[in-house]
Amino acid sequence: MTDLLDANDSQMAMLADLVAGLQAAEETISGMLAARDGMLAMASRLAIDIARQANHPDYGDMATRAVAAEIGAAQRVSDRTIERRMAAASRLVTDLPDVWAAQGAGRITAAHTRVIVEASAHLDDPRDRAAYADAVLVIAEAESPNRLRRHARRIAEQYQPRSLTARHRDARDNRRVWVNDLDDGMSELGVHGPSTLIHGMYDRLSQIAHRVHEGNARAAKERKSTPRDTRTDERTVEPADERTVDQLRADLLADLVLTGAPTGHDSEDALWDSIHARVEVTVPVMTLIDARGAHTDLPPAELDGRCPIDTGTARRLAGEAIGWERVLTHPISGALLAVDRYRPGDQLKRHLRARDQRCRFPACGLAARTCDIDHNHAAAEGGPTCEDNLAHFCRRHHMMKHHSRWQVEQKVGGVLEWRSPTGEAYVDRPPAQNTVRFTPAEFETTEFETTESALVPF
Repeated sequence: MTDLLDANDSQMAMLADLVAGLQAAEETISGMLAARDGMLAMASRLAIDIARQANHPDYGDMATRAVAAEIGAAQRVSDRTIERRMAAASRLVTDLPDVWAAQGAGRITAAHTRVIVEASAHLDDPRDRAAYADAVLVIAEAESPNRLRRHARRIAEQYQPRSLTARHRDARDNRRVWVNDLDDGMSELGVHGPSTLIHGMYDRLSQIAHRVHEGNARAAKERKSTPRDTRTDERTVEPADERTVDQLRADLLADLVLTGAPTGHDSEDALWDSIHARVEVTVPVMTLIDARGAHTDLPPAELDGRCPIDTGTARRLAGEAIGWERVLTHPISGALLAVDRYRPGDQLKRHLRARDQRCRFPACGLAARTCDIDHNHAAAEGGPTCEDNLAHFCRRHHMMKHHSRWQVEQKVGGVLEWRSPTGEAYVDRPPAQNTVRFTPAEFETTEFETTESALVPF
């Protein structure tokens, strides 16, 4: 297996220089993109000022178009594209100046900035935006953009003027399906709908596709092991099915849509009976019992650690679930304390999945349920099978851990310290739990001794 184990000191030194150089280049690019956003925001402001001094009745729309066209012509870019960039830059520079400054200093990348801006779309109060930016930048400087997304949404939710349940009720009216035509006789089908249904659809397709793929692999293995002289006439044997899982998912979707019975005219409740998929929802127990929505400051439920969902949907899933996994957290720090379940099961696996939530290699966001559980200190060398020596790694990073110079040491509280081949240290901490947290003063007066979150497999 090719890896870095055989590299000499000179090659490792060259790699270290390349990593440092690329990091410096990335910081320079981030700073330049921030500078470009600053100039685009100035161009937008200039267009509005020109329109205002001339009392234009369109409030600067035509002046903005003219300025965008001037910039677009010089850069050989569509003026519509430039106008969109001007609007996005104005929002960043005006509404989230601290985020813009952080990108300009190279502390975060443009990808981080996009995630932060998208999550703040509904924050209209300047004080809320400032508080949101302060909280999210601490995480952005330590995490990758894909990991940042769930944290940004969770933090932004604390400052939303309307509850997620109310916003979801309105957003459902915008559900739709669309088609984009591509090259080579191909097109793509898009669906905009409730997260629980979309993830349920995708997971069901994935389960069927993997089952078919595994069956095809077994059939191919059996054909290879059968002696040629005992095989059926090869002219009558169907060709081997070599479709990938992605191809199978696409074909299954086409089969289900084109040949299945339509139920779109039925009630919403009828759709729940059609979902036979693995959907996990984490909902703080205080949110779950607040049926009337009296406490608007409680955190919403989360779908498989990916995105918030409305409380009504979470409560429905919790009520119909055949089993709960209860995640006990510290009432002040929010740290994971324990995981238990009403029905007996593999306690340690549930605890690790609730703690890790995703692959524990830096910047990887693959969900824990798709990952391997690995001993950090190998069991063959005496490493114990306990939570302090186990963590989730996706197959890619699991293999890399064992077959390259990347090394990992597990610290207290599930913290992993990775050491790269060039000697750089990277710390990966377990994600924060989706739970209610109290200040010490609040905790002394509350009747709850622990906070709980339910991880509900549906």
